[in-house]
Amino acid sequence: MISVQTKKEFIRWFLKRYQLKRRECVWILHYLLNHEENLKNVHFTDEAHYCPRAMIISTTKSLDIPFRFYKGNLMTADAEKTFHDMTHHAHEKLYIQLNYPNKHICEKYVTVLEDNQYLPVEEIGKGVKQDAEQLIVEMEERLVKAEYDRLIDAALDERDDKAFMYLTGEFRKMGEEMK
Repeated sequence: MISVQTKKEFIRWFLKRYQLKRRECVWILHYLLNHEENLKNVHFTDEAHYCPRAMIISTTKSLDIPFRFYKGNLMTADAEKTFHDMTHHAHEKLYIQLNYPNKHICEKYVTVLEDNQYLPVEEIGKGVKQDAEQLIVEMEERLVKAEYDRLIDAALDERDDKAFMYLTGEFRKMGEEMK
């Protein structure tokens, strides 16, 4: 079980770093920060739409839907209805899915992430595969960058202007291609 304090720290960290697609989502997260009874029953998870009572919130850097609230078979994008449900059903579990870039390699996110017990078995494999593929790409990029850093440092140490100019030019091109 994740402590309320850990959840608060994560939400504060998240709100400082990301802009949300819907301003009402900022209000909802601030409400949770100030109402520990609600926060006790909040669980951060993936694929929250499979959960009995769930909320999906996306940052402006995410391609996902801005906001959704699910309760049973009902779904709404109305933040006021969601807020009403949150205030009147604080004792019920609420699963929150946050969509933002690189969340699965973010240490802060991992500290609050909980397994989704409602996720169908076939969906588990898809998510794991996507996360693994993304991690491999990011690790390859880091390795290439580290090798360029090493070669550029060596060119500087050897005062090899020609090698330095060539390597920094190639490094810039690589960076532009990754954007």
